[in-house]
Amino acid sequence: MRKAFALLAVGVLALAGCRGTSPDEAKAGGDVPQIKIMVGGIDKVIYLPAKLTDQLGYFKAEGLDVQLLTEPSGATAENVLIAGDVQGVVGFYDHTIDLQTKGKCIESVVQFADVPGEVEMVATSKAATIKSPADFKGKKLGVTSPGSSTDFLTQYLATKGGLKSGDYTTVKAGAGTTFISAIDNGGIDAGMTTDPTAAKLVSSGKAKVMLDMRTEEGAKAALGGLYPAASLYMDCSWVQAHLEAVQKLANALVKTLRWIKANTPDAIAAKMPAEYASGDPQLYVQAIHDSIGMFNGDGLMKEDGAKNVLEVLSQFSPNVKGKKDTVDLSKTYTTEFTSKVAAS
Repeated sequence: MRKAFALLAVGVLALAGCRGTSPDEAKAGGDVPQIKIMVGGIDKVIYLPAKLTDQLGYFKAEGLDVQLLTEPSGATAENVLIAGDVQGVVGFYDHTIDLQTKGKCIESVVQFADVPGEVEMVATSKAATIKSPADFKGKKLGVTSPGSSTDFLTQYLATKGGLKSGDYTTVKAGAGTTFISAIDNGGIDAGMTTDPTAAKLVSSGKAKVMLDMRTEEGAKAALGGLYPAASLYMDCSWVQAHLEAVQKLANALVKTLRWIKANTPDAIAAKMPAEYASGDPQLYVQAIHDSIGMFNGDGLMKEDGAKNVLEVLSQFSPNVKGKKDTVDLSKTYTTEFTSKVAAS
């Protein structure tokens, strides 16, 4: 009997050790909340605030232990969030709308940017014949992956240019080296990407910028309004269960957005990991320079921007088509946390 009780005690202790602590439970070495965040391409400039916050020490200053992970695309990153393997995703806001139509409540808690930060690149050899989306007919257009934000935006641009879905072909081109290779070997004629990929293509002479959505002016010209994109989004129920931790995340990230506004591209690049420059520090500085205007400085969602995102998705997302009137935008984002930072 004593042996049985001893074995039971050992079993209980083993289960306790394997159970895993919640983000608000004490961790070894101190009472530090640990939060895992998946970034849809951690070296992309559009998601720079996540890593920069870590580099500046702002997460730790808030008493947080944040682990930043990375996946090549936002579409992949959202699956990890739904599976419960991470507590948040740094990706495009439009995923929150798409997921609501699937019965999931996911909300942006910090909005990094009011514009996509994307650029439509055209292979230099095709630049003379592809000058606008109206010229996409018969062309191969690169997107990060099917069902990604770049996929929906590409469809929107093509439709605005007077084309139908069968008039062009979208190709999964990824980002970084895979996108550059697709342009280089003729796998795509044009495509949507971000910095530093865009800066590398321009610098090498392999491609030219056709549409620039890294600025408010450029986004409005291409999309008819603001298009909030890069954000930190989280499961609604997790947010409500961990209000203090989410407020600390907002404090840290908004502080970083303010820091970006107050510093030069050179200063920002100097704080980032050296490997992000891929051996060309000056080109990395240029990439930051070209995209820095996209960050809003306050982390707040603009209501008109959210409406514009829904308008685009209602036309091109298979999950949102025909469901526009059922989407409750107020449940896809919150300014509860960022507005408190602004007030302080």
